[in-house]
Amino acid sequence: MQVFSASRPELIHPFTGLHPAQFHRLVRLVARRGGATVADGRPGRPWALTLPGRVLLVAVYWRTNLTMRQIGPLFGVSHSAAHRVIDTLGPLLALAPVRRRPKGQVAIVDGTLIPTRDHRLAAQSKNYRYSANLQVAIDANTRLVIALGDPQPGNRNDTIVYRSSGINQRLAGREVMADGAYRGNPEVIIPYRKPRDGSELPPWKHDYNSGHRKIRARVEHALARLKTYKILRDYRRAGRTLAVTAAGIAHLHNIALAG
Repeated sequence: MQVFSASRPELIHPFTGLHPAQFHRLVRLVARRGGATVADGRPGRPWALTLPGRVLLVAVYWRTNLTMRQIGPLFGVSHSAAHRVIDTLGPLLALAPVRRRPKGQVAIVDGTLIPTRDHRLAAQSKNYRYSANLQVAIDANTRLVIALGDPQPGNRNDTIVYRSSGINQRLAGREVMADGAYRGNPEVIIPYRKPRDGSELPPWKHDYNSGHRKIRARVEHALARLKTYKILRDYRRAGRTLAVTAAGIAHLHNIALAG
């Protein structure tokens, strides 16, 4: 018996973070990207779920982080079918690269640790768990996610991961703000540090740092909203799939935020 269905709009928002109209716009986008023509992986075998049902399954999985054996019965399919849906449809939900940017756009970047069970990607980090460092950049005005870095081992600091994840290239040509952990990247606007002699900063630098901190807080709020998708709090899948998952969740976040 199928419990979750796209035909039940009262379930869409609590389990995806999207309102029904936003969800159906997402389904149409996935269809344009070829989601309706993606086969089940078995010759001549159609999907047991419609395209809206498959999109809903992926979104619910990201939102709840249920196991395959839990989420499969909720949608009336086997756990192996649920796994195939997530593998084939997840990449079609990913955030598209920003091709054009508004004039004068300012980006805010910060890193967050994603607890990851695949130790081929993760490393022990400051939260004492095996984690991956995910770099996220948002537009300072709209607060929409505009770029993600490739996940890196969590024991690397932000100033290095900013370069090794490739997010610096994706933000090329933009003004970029970040916290003091990005020291060493001259193109990034960071707050003033106290002089080495221990003297106090002049008042105008204090005022600058205060304004910088208030603007920079927007990316912290965005990271908190991304982590309402519980899969980013305990990533059990293969580490190579984390980039696609994070891009899909960023896309859902943008749809929900843009209205």
